Amino acid sequence: MATPITAPMVGKILKVEKNVGDRVDEDEVVLVMEAMKMEIPVVAPASGVLKEMKVSAGQAVEADQLLAEIE
Repeated sequence: MATPITAPMVGKILKVEKNVGDRVDEDEVVLVMEAMKMEIPVVAPASGVLKEMKVSAGQAVEADQLLAEIE
């Protein structure tokens, strides 16, 4: 079953650190968001392989929006 990575708050995607197919460890940074003029790292909630990336750099996101999935 896929594990979702969701946006912690409203903001904008600054950087995508991992690519689809990359192995990620729990608590590893997958994306960096900008919110309230701060950079906020978005980390993997579990270890696995990045199955799907739903956003790209520069994209505005809503709180709790699905950003990526780990399998």
